[in-house]
Order: sequence, then C-alpha cells, then structure tokens
Amino acid sequence: MRLTGTVVADADTVYEDGAVVTSGDEIVAVGDRQRLVRQYPDHDSRSFDIVAPGLVGSHVHSVQSLGRGIADDEALLDWLFDHVLPMEAAMDAEQMRTAATLGYMECLASGVTTVVDHLSVAHADQAFEAAGEIGIRGLLGKVLMDYDAGALQEDTDAALAESERLIERYHGAFDDRIRYAVTPRFAVSCTERCLRGARDLADAYDDVRIHTHASENRDEIQTVEDRTGMRNVEWLDEVGLTGPDVTLAHCVWTDETERAILAETDTTVVHCPSSNMKLASGIAPVEAYLQRGITVALGNDGPPCNNTLDPFTEMRQAALLAKVGELDATALPAATAFRMATEHGGQATGFDVGVLAPGRPADVIGLATDTARATPVHDPLSHLVFAAHGDDVRFTMVDGEVVYDDGSFANVDGAAVRADARRHADSIYAEISSKD
Repeated sequence: MRLTGTVVADADTVYEDGAVVTSGDEIVAVGDRQRLVRQYPDHDSRSFDIVAPGLVGSHVHSVQSLGRGIADDEALLDWLFDHVLPMEAAMDAEQMRTAATLGYMECLASGVTTVVDHLSVAHADQAFEAAGEIGIRGLLGKVLMDYDAGALQEDTDAALAESERLIERYHGAFDDRIRYAVTPRFAVSCTERCLRGARDLADAYDDVRIHTHASENRDEIQTVEDRTGMRNVEWLDEVGLTGPDVTLAHCVWTDETERAILAETDTTVVHCPSSNMKLASGIAPVEAYLQRGITVALGNDGPPCNNTLDPFTEMRQAALLAKVGELDATALPAATAFRMATEHGGQATGFDVGVLAPGRPADVIGLATDTARATPVHDPLSHLVFAAHGDDVRFTMVDGEVVYDDGSFANVDGAAVRADARRHADSIYAEISSKD
C-alpha cells in the first residue's frame, strides 16, 4: 500500500509532500511522493493530510475501561483500594474480555498501535485473546499481588506459576505481535519473594520484560520505606526490578540517588501526565530524566484516572506540564514529546516501532486536518503535539493490516462491544453496590 500526505517520519524528519510504501508487514520506502509513485506505481494508494508512525501507549490499563469516571476526585491509594481493585475483583471472564476490547478499540481509533498493558490478577487470557483478535501490537502482563491486596490477593507461588503459563501460551503469539511482561502491581502490594520471583521469571525467557508502577505518590513511597527501609526505586533495584528490560510507570517522586540508579541501569520511565495531574500525584521530573540520558516514554494509565486513552492528549500535557514545572517555556519541545510517544515507546516495549523507515514494522496512522482547530497547520509536528486529538485519526495500520478505517474496525463489531460494555458496567456496579 502507498500512503501519501505530509509524512512525519520521526521527530526530526518531515516530508511535506511525502509517501510511505508498505509491503506485507513492513515498510519498504519513505520519502518524496512523486518519486515513490513512479517507483511503486502498482500499489494501492490512500491519501491523508498527515501520515505518522503508530503511537505507543507505554502504560495503559485496558481492563479498567469499564470504570471510566467511577472514582473522580480521589487520592491515589483511596482511588485504587476503594474503587478500582473492587471493580477488578468483581469482573468475570466475559466482562474482562469486553473491557480489554473496548480499551484496544479506543487505542486503535486514537492512533495507538502498540500498548504496554498492565492487566489484572484474574482472566488475563481474555485480554491476550482480545488483543490478538483486534490486531493491536502489545506487551501484556497479568498483575501480581500477594500482599495486602484484599479480594485480589494471591498465593505467591500460584501467581508466578500462572504468569509462567501465560508466557508459555502467549509470548510471541499472533505472529509475534503479542509479547509478555511480568507485571507486579507495585511494591506496596508485593512481597520481596514475589518481586524477586518476577525477575527470575523474566530472566528464564528470551525477550520477556518487566513492567510495574513506581514512586507515583508520596504515601506509596512512605509505605515502601516503612516496610523496607529504602526508597521505592532503591528497593526495586535491590530486588532486581531495574534494567534495560524494565519499564517503571510514573516515577514522580525520586531523589538524586534514585535517578542515578535509573540512568546507570538503563531503566525506562513511563510518564503519565494526565493521570498524575488528576490524582494530584505531582509533576514528574522529566527534564531531569532526559538530561541524564534516561529513556522516557508516554502512557495514559487507566480510564478511571484519566478518562481517555488519547495519546495526543498525553503529548500535549507532557509538554505543557514540563514547561510549568520548570518555569521554562523552552522545556520539552514538541519534537521531544513526539519522540517520547513514538521512538521511546518502541524502546520501552522492545518492538522496533515508532519510526517510519524501510525495514520497520508497518505500523502507520493517517490523520485529517479538516477542522477549525487544525487550520492552518504551519508545523506538522507542532500540530500533532499541541492541537491534534485522537478523533482526528482516520486510519490505523498494524503490521501491514488495516485495523481501523474511517470509524470502522476490521476485526470487531464496535457497536456491539460498546453495548456489551454498558451492560457489563451496569452489572458490575450493581454487584459492588450490593456489598456496600
């Protein structure tokens, strides 16, 4: 296929009259439109106002999609233990499948082609199957919680064994679009044996990564320090949960020692600005991380603490929040925010995505600019970061397959999924209310 328009190939490369040519599951050419039309005359052609790499949601909770709006105006630990975990505990397999599918629908329709998805304790198979069916690329993991986790608490050995079963079944599944991340919820709800077991499990398999939350909230940090005598990142480093195969979501509250650990171990940080603002967690020191050479990617977190999975919102919020936090209008320019949502996301996932270049996976999106908000477009990169919305996306391709096209999903019935989601949400909250 030949996709034409203003091509934003990466954070440094824009072709004003460009084209991207795909064949099978990979990109074969990127550059000047006229040249590529002559070189590839027989390819089917589609035209968009802007063509860009698929964006990477480096920290999402797809299975929380049925909880959008249930816990507004709550602090993190109250939000989690009083609202979100009871919701997850109440969900059966069918509800989990619908929630994950709904989350992936929103991602694909908003230009996200790859996710790092922090699932729940139970029914993780349902999310893996949903991801495989709908066609998204993903690094997914069953949550581990073996300490002070209420109805979701697991036996440590059973939790690790279930994770290993899922690795055997799904790591590299669906033509290697789906891979596994060992996923402890966070240090607050995991014993030392669980955290060390997560590292051992990841090390036992090629390309299995680790993904967890860290240092999101000052109460969380104090809880970990009271239990371990260490700050959060120091503790995670002690138990083996740092390194180039680890992504740590949030990292809002870190000191200089912890930042040095992140840099020295080549651990990736995932910044979730909208979630951090809504939960009043604080402003992550993104500029300080980038200056140390730490890879920082972008994520939305979950619908209950963000309310959307729109990646364009996160690029805009990341850039604006950094400028406020640093009191410096030059902080985190558009190119950096875009790189965090693309190339850095590829580094966080281990997939070779986030750039439009020959030999890369054919993960491509097409956007429209036929709105007052998008008129005029002086700088395509500035537009993508500061003005674009997820609903500007008209076309999403993953691995060479068109999975979303002008409002329709290729592999699922969107209207039916939304109807099921409304029905399941009513059932879940009726059950939770009956126990109050």
